Amino acid sequence: MTRVFGEDGRARAGTILLADAVTVTQVKTKEGKDAYSAIQVGRGVRKVKNITKPVLGHTKGKGYEAIREFRGAEGAAVGDTIDASVFAVGDTVQVSGLTKGKGFAGVVKRHGFHGGPRTHGQKHTERSPGSIGGGGGRAGGRVAKGMRMAGRMGGDRVTVKNLKILAVDAKEGKLIVGGAVPGRRGTLLEVVST
Repeated sequence: MTRVFGEDGRARAGTILLADAVTVTQVKTKEGKDAYSAIQVGRGVRKVKNITKPVLGHTKGKGYEAIREFRGAEGAAVGDTIDASVFAVGDTVQVSGLTKGKGFAGVVKRHGFHGGPRTHGQKHTERSPGSIGGGGGRAGGRVAKGMRMAGRMGGDRVTVKNLKILAVDAKEGKLIVGGAVPGRRGTLLEVVST
């Protein structure tokens, strides 16, 4: 993250995003066989040997690192390029991507449980989840679905909405959005105008 000073001189926290040019690989229309309007875009370069033949045929032999579809987008033709110039300062966007993976985490880290008492004769219960049900009462002799337990944390797709664009550099292909975005450095993000 970085600091961006506005017209009023106030500093705001922002994240610099590299907005590479993407190429339109397919246009779907309501009148066509797809029955909905969307554009499909590809970015980056990937070795042809690492791409499945159906995808290779679909992209006319070009190896894209990533292909994504955006519904409701219209007015583009196959082969057109879309770059950072489609955004303007002050636009509101939503950013989607994978969060940082944290590995196998306990309930204290994953769900914010407080753990058990540290004293009064307790042993080894500092970070334990406590009872998970399974008695004959309200639980009905089973563990209820959706019970929060330890498990893999992070690596989930998250969308952060209502982020303002603070700066656009179309020449360098960079955007600065106000606030934090999901993932680590180098995470592939989808930036959509709202």
